[in-house]
Amino acid sequence: MQTFMLKCKIHRARVTQAELHYEGSCAIDGTLLDLAGILEYEQIQIYNVSNGERFTTYAIRGEEGTGMISVNGAAAHKAGVGDILIIAAYAGYESQELLNFKPKLVYCNEDNTVSHTTNVIPVQVA
Repeated sequence: MQTFMLKCKIHRARVTQAELHYEGSCAIDGTLLDLAGILEYEQIQIYNVSNGERFTTYAIRGEEGTGMISVNGAAAHKAGVGDILIIAAYAGYESQELLNFKPKLVYCNEDNTVSHTTNVIPVQVA
């Protein structure tokens, strides 16, 4: 049996472009893609912290080192320039793979440079 787990996420990335008339996708700075382990054309979930929208699309490689996060096509109605996003990918894992499983987590500064990476989400306290 497979269990679907958070494979990776890019946390608090800021939208730099919203291109309504571009083929649907989300262009992500190639450096961020590689650090998170998101593949080009991989399905991603996007959670817009700024307005509460949640949507599914796929990742395409943006120019490395630019901080690009471009929400394209119909999804451009769901995110605007400056919005803060969480970009997540999930995968199915067998029980044996879960013994040492840790997701890749990439945290962004306001300019979409990398603040830090980790593989542990802190325990939420009351």
